[in-house]
Amino acid sequence: MNTLRIGLISVSDRAVNGIYQDEGLPALEAWLTQALATPFEIEKRLVPDEQPMIEQAICELVDELFCHLVLTTGGTGPARRDVTPDATLAIADREMPGFGEQMRQISLNFVPTAILSRQVGVIRKQSLIINLPGQPKSIKETLEGLKDEQGKAKVHGIFASVPYCIQLLDGPYVETHAAVVAAFRPKSARRETNG
Repeated sequence: MNTLRIGLISVSDRAVNGIYQDEGLPALEAWLTQALATPFEIEKRLVPDEQPMIEQAICELVDELFCHLVLTTGGTGPARRDVTPDATLAIADREMPGFGEQMRQISLNFVPTAILSRQVGVIRKQSLIINLPGQPKSIKETLEGLKDEQGKAKVHGIFASVPYCIQLLDGPYVETHAAVVAAFRPKSARRETNG
């Protein structure tokens, strides 16, 4: 059985230097635990806003630890120290522009400054790498999307597309808890599951 492996990278000078407690990694891990029905393993990294170190962390998670999915948090704005997207694009084989477009679309429902975000999604080898925002609230919003009062998706979160993307990259078949985020895949790509 091919176990789903997920790499999490929090990019923050201040958290690395102990100025404040990193919130990105715990928020991502908690969300994934709620959202995923498929068993998974996590590898975590906390790195400063230094492009070579971000590139090294992503490459290690993909090339050596064979993570199917790598999620980064932090460092996606226009400030000079915000270099997470630059590092991600530098190590990418292919860009997946829809992820960044959809994250900004979701965030624009909450703040007009969402257009300042430079988040990207890319593929390296057979891994999907996505830059998420830095705030736990924004991480949850971009992953889950917007729901109406009945809990029905008004704007799909980006994670709805992640399981099918991993499948297309020859990774494991990933299932989610629909109450958190419903994974979408074409009928031809669905498998019958027990339970």
